[in-house]
Amino acid sequence: MTYSGFRVIKEALTGHRGWGPAWRTPEPKSHYDYVIIGGGGHGLATAHYLASVYGQARVAVLEKGWIGGGNVGRNTTIIRSNYLLDGNEPFYEMSLKLWEGLEQDLNYNAMVSQRGILNLIHSDAQRDAFVRRGNAMMLNGADADLMSTEDILKRYPFLNVNNARFPIKGGLAQHRGGTVRHDAVAWGYARAADRRGVDIIQNCEVTGFRIENGKCLGVETSRGFVGAGKVAACVAGSSGRLMAKAGMRLPIESHVLQAFVTEGLKPVLPGVITFGAGHFYCSQSDKGGLVFGGDIDGYNSYAQRGNLPVVEDVCEGGMAIFPMLGRVRLLRMWGGIMDMSMDGSPIIDQTHIEGLYFNGGWCYGGFKATPASGMAYAHLLATGQPHEKATAYRFDRFETGRMIDEKGMGNQPNLH
Repeated sequence: MTYSGFRVIKEALTGHRGWGPAWRTPEPKSHYDYVIIGGGGHGLATAHYLASVYGQARVAVLEKGWIGGGNVGRNTTIIRSNYLLDGNEPFYEMSLKLWEGLEQDLNYNAMVSQRGILNLIHSDAQRDAFVRRGNAMMLNGADADLMSTEDILKRYPFLNVNNARFPIKGGLAQHRGGTVRHDAVAWGYARAADRRGVDIIQNCEVTGFRIENGKCLGVETSRGFVGAGKVAACVAGSSGRLMAKAGMRLPIESHVLQAFVTEGLKPVLPGVITFGAGHFYCSQSDKGGLVFGGDIDGYNSYAQRGNLPVVEDVCEGGMAIFPMLGRVRLLRMWGGIMDMSMDGSPIIDQTHIEGLYFNGGWCYGGFKATPASGMAYAHLLATGQPHEKATAYRFDRFETGRMIDEKGMGNQPNLH
């Protein structure tokens, strides 16, 4: 079924009796050419591009829960490509360009809203650093705009620019950044992949790998053995536990990242804002709620809930730049499991086991990278070679010293 305005009108006039399921509910086959473990955004995007770009039809996505139940439905929906390093910026700019054409590609309304993102500047040294980042962005084809305090006040008049501790001295804006409805991304990719013959199998937990003579032959699941020519792991915060079943120890730690949403308000925040003197980022949803987040909780955990000290820290960051936040009631909060790599950048690579591939270590950047991650992973699976925009995302960079340390924090995951 193709979605269109004409179809919506027809269904409205006929009692909405013609809508069908967005995707099938197939039983797992005994063997596939590609088995993707993880039905989140990256796994579904990989399946879609394998089928649509590389013509691979015998593909299965195995999800232990339900589609949209993991990090793809637990993030703050921000998309951007305002990175500094050559290992990251071209990749995330490719992702942003894919976001811009996503709805036409999937025939699905993902609610892509390029409302802009603004990183606030609070010191002269930070301005120098953001000028450098903006130049790096433009050299890689992205847009960047260094805004003055006066320019910022015209768009965000409620900001506390004269805060004694954190005065706002300007900001680095990327006007093509913005937000995307996270649930719609999962559903759109799932529907598009299913239309091209991909089997999406929910409630199918991978319990082990069948490895013989150094080659992965398939996976053991809660619904029986599923053979595969290639197995692609793509499970975000559960990466360590999954790959341990193949005897691998990853350079990744799992941490909780909390997110929050307030009661619905009238439109007050036209774009996305990030606090430059701490870790706070905020946007306003289509329902009117302010959606915001901050740092990870700082301890290893697989629990999808956080603790109160981080709640206090995040709210303090928000209050520092717009004190009106203190008059708003918090509606709900939740947690996602972040797969924090040693240098804060992701991994898309083949493992030392033949036929077994890995995609993970996305830290805070997983959602915004969804289209590019899927495209790069599909390219690696289909061709055996890394995508030209993802050549730096290899396991061996930690051995060779080629780390992609975007924040300059060193090899300590909780600092990224």
